[in-house]
Amino acid sequence: MTTSNTKTGGSYRWVSALLGLILLLTGVAMLYGGIRLITLDGSWYYAIAGIVLLITAPLLLLARRSGFVLYAGFCAATLAWALYECGWNPIALLPRVLFFLVLLIVMLLTWRWFARPFFARHSKRVRGTRPALLVGSALTLLLFSLFVAGLQPFHGIDLAAALEQYPAENTPVDSALIAPGDWPNYGRTPGGQRYSPLEQITPANVADLTLAWSFHSGATGLPQGNKASELMFEATPLKVRDKLVFCTPHDEVIAVSPETGKSIWRFNPHANLRAVPFLACRGVSYDETPMATGFCAHRIITATLDAKMYALDADTGQRCPAFGQNGEIDLTAGMGLVKPGFYYVTSPPSIVHGKAVIGGWVYDNVERGEPSGVVRAFDTRSGKLAWAFDMGRTDRTTLPPEGEFYTRGTPNVWAPISTDPVLGLVYLPTGNETPDFFGGGRQAVSEKYASSLIAVDADSGKIHWHFQTTHHDIWDYDVPAQPTTVDLPGAQGKPPVLALLVPTKRGELFMLDRRTGAPLTHIEERPVPQGAVPGEHLSPTQPFQTDMPTFAPATLRESDMWGATPLDQLYCRISFKELRYEGAFTPPSVQGSLAYPGSAGVFEWGGVSVDPLRHIVVANNNYMAIINKLTPRDQVSASGKQGNKGGDFGGPQLGTPYAISAAPFLSPLAIPCNQPPWGMLSALDLKTRKLLWHHPLGSAYDNGPFGISSHVPLQVGVPNMGGSVVTRSGLIFIAATADRTLRAFDLRTGRELWHATLPFGGIATPSVYEGKDGRQYIVIAAGGHTGLGSSGGDAVMAFALPK
Repeated sequence: MTTSNTKTGGSYRWVSALLGLILLLTGVAMLYGGIRLITLDGSWYYAIAGIVLLITAPLLLLARRSGFVLYAGFCAATLAWALYECGWNPIALLPRVLFFLVLLIVMLLTWRWFARPFFARHSKRVRGTRPALLVGSALTLLLFSLFVAGLQPFHGIDLAAALEQYPAENTPVDSALIAPGDWPNYGRTPGGQRYSPLEQITPANVADLTLAWSFHSGATGLPQGNKASELMFEATPLKVRDKLVFCTPHDEVIAVSPETGKSIWRFNPHANLRAVPFLACRGVSYDETPMATGFCAHRIITATLDAKMYALDADTGQRCPAFGQNGEIDLTAGMGLVKPGFYYVTSPPSIVHGKAVIGGWVYDNVERGEPSGVVRAFDTRSGKLAWAFDMGRTDRTTLPPEGEFYTRGTPNVWAPISTDPVLGLVYLPTGNETPDFFGGGRQAVSEKYASSLIAVDADSGKIHWHFQTTHHDIWDYDVPAQPTTVDLPGAQGKPPVLALLVPTKRGELFMLDRRTGAPLTHIEERPVPQGAVPGEHLSPTQPFQTDMPTFAPATLRESDMWGATPLDQLYCRISFKELRYEGAFTPPSVQGSLAYPGSAGVFEWGGVSVDPLRHIVVANNNYMAIINKLTPRDQVSASGKQGNKGGDFGGPQLGTPYAISAAPFLSPLAIPCNQPPWGMLSALDLKTRKLLWHHPLGSAYDNGPFGISSHVPLQVGVPNMGGSVVTRSGLIFIAATADRTLRAFDLRTGRELWHATLPFGGIATPSVYEGKDGRQYIVIAAGGHTGLGSSGGDAVMAFALPK
């Protein structure tokens, strides 16, 4: 018995020594980092904690009970500090207390003599063991409760309890005549509402959804010769006539049966993809000639990453020979020099009045004078140029004369375009003149039209109005999403208000009169941080809405820094204090500036969906900070590159005095430094201009340190890219997240009603349609996204109620 006790005591002493060593190393790191944080005018907790741990560690190494007493007191003090700093927010508390409480529980459960002096006075039978287990079990239960609380959704704003009924009004869905079961445009309607009038799937039966079919395109991996691209399967399938049509990241166009997923036809343009930096195709477009029949009466229009546009017969996938040269036109005509990979198309053309309107993407942040951001309209039957909107020559809408070119370096339109066929207007969301992060010496037309919404005439290309969302944009705050049209009820019997919603990267959802561009909300110009680098200038003010909820994040504080452990949280706090940060619109700097939101955007190309009957907007948002660091030209290597780490989407910015690094603000464990949620899903009532609900979107299950899946279903809200769909029955369908899940939510409350696990992330926007079998389907492209941790999938998956 004595021998057994001796062996047991020896094993406990080894546990004590190991715990002491862990606390010794932790204490050294916390004291060193804590002193650095104090010099930056940060929290004193970490330095004090480091001192306490350095006192505690030797006592534990020597297996002294006083070490336990001191450590238990330290844990209690740490919990009190954490509650004082962040309140009862389980997600915020976890990095502050979890690590230390786990060690305390280990002590209580494995080191029986710790509790003996306090609980065991009379009985050898219970001496040390049972009381320690009781205390350890209680702390374990507390920790488990804390963890479970962290699994529950955030409720930043939730007015759903007041919405016992939110019925749809009996008003027309859209002025366009679209069959209820079809999805003929990228956003279903020309104005991009992403709304389906189908009602077969309801909040009451959505939990019964099952996989109806899946299709694998085979378009995986990088094409031969391309070693640097990001691969992104972002397509939204169109349902037109009796086919479902979509494109792959390799620019192939595929038609399948909407009911079975069986392949019908396939078109491969054999695009030259060797130099393209981003492999993505968000969708194709559909056009038909009224009253016409036969070959190419119904056409699929698609554009490619090597700057070509094709017209295909919708029934067979064969080229329409009357379109351009054998069904093909060259989008580099009139552009002048286009280096390989410097001009490409990722979004589908917008079809209006028999024209395919197309913009393009340029290679950001490489050099000045890149190809023009010209937007062009081509006749969908002949392929002839109908008009060109060149910001540098708005008086000329034709192809430039021999020897001249469209104005180089003007802001481009890479996001999907929307239209109002009745008003005859095309709505162009513009980006920036590249390079994005230095604006000294930009063209006057860029200063006027960059990061704006521009309305042009659908038949002539002449500008009607424009509205700028960010002045002198040096943060890459493009208008990244398709503008969305919606008709709002007029006041006191007046005609409906024709509105246009403009989602922006900075988180403002501007609402404009789509006829005139006049704001429908109050907008004020507010002062923003100043102090630019030499050669740069800044706008003294930026536009903010005052009577419409903003999706922009609150200003960060040191206490908003996060991490998986106290040490990486400390690292993030130090980094935060070292960076220049004065809130929104902190300009890029040589020391490094924090941009929050970052250039990945609060809104991205997924945009918003709108229920036009209930007048509710559904928005999915990102909350990721970016470090913008300028490097003077004389400190940049001769190649013009900075050796940026993975995930950095900066560049050499040749032709300017600075190169740029634009990298995510991450901890050493590759976890965002800003506290979750990192992704949100929200609903906004356009009539009352109030948020109905606001919840995290996505869990940590497929995410974790160094991009490794944690398998913990913690509802942190994860980065997302893609969009949502709303149905008349009151459902929201969305994938978009990095956690490989397609979800259905109740439109009224935001409560998750159903989900399905996908083989890869559904980084796309779903579409909803009805098959000829009478079933309603939800279809999503599931291929992942390099920028969100994984890619290489090729699945298109459709879900429906059981037969």
